[in-house]
Amino acid sequence: MKVDLSKYKNEWYKEDSAKNIYPGPVITISRELGCPAKKIACTLADELNKNKSPRGKDLPWRWISKEILSESAKAMNVDCDQIEHIFQYKNRNALEDLLMAQSKDYYKSDLKIRTTIAKVIRTFATNGNAIIVGRGGVAITRDIPKSLHVMLEAPLEWRAVRTASKHDLTLEQARNYAQSIDKKRKQFRDHFQGKGNDYTRFDIKFNCMTLETDVIVKIIIGAIKARGFI
Repeated sequence: MKVDLSKYKNEWYKEDSAKNIYPGPVITISRELGCPAKKIACTLADELNKNKSPRGKDLPWRWISKEILSESAKAMNVDCDQIEHIFQYKNRNALEDLLMAQSKDYYKSDLKIRTTIAKVIRTFATNGNAIIVGRGGVAITRDIPKSLHVMLEAPLEWRAVRTASKHDLTLEQARNYAQSIDKKRKQFRDHFQGKGNDYTRFDIKFNCMTLETDVIVKIIIGAIKARGFI
């Protein structure tokens, strides 16, 4: 079942307007498997904090990934392991749903989990100075005026070599694994943005095979400066 992003907007705007009419700034980073998203996000946060403008918010720039799992579990009053399958791009089948509903006092459906993830990400984005890695961030925050959406990509063979080394796989296994995860990540984004919806196109795409981390970070900072986010 797909979540129509527009159905959430009214509630999100109510939450945003209570804090800031123009929430953000927020940067989202999506990636193909094997691209160094976390390294880029960490370096980007460090550089933004070094050169923070006096006009900026008091909140330091920070990159957010695993925090989305813990905050989503906290919001639903469940343990992280009860919702972790969503972050691993796994879906429960009908039988699993039935058994879970009968055995867990705090059972949450996959739809409820995804809805909560969206609200958690939206809260981070609304608070501003957030760099959100993955988790469908581009679809969930695209309508925020002060937002920039980045995609990291690279040729499959280059990514396979990195993935094989990291996970101790053969090149063939690494290629298959990369393609499988790429597909699941796209499906995760589609859940929030709607399949075939091009409203959530990325603002900038980087080829991680030819561009070093520091170059990518400098370009991102240049882009948000040009747009007046900092």
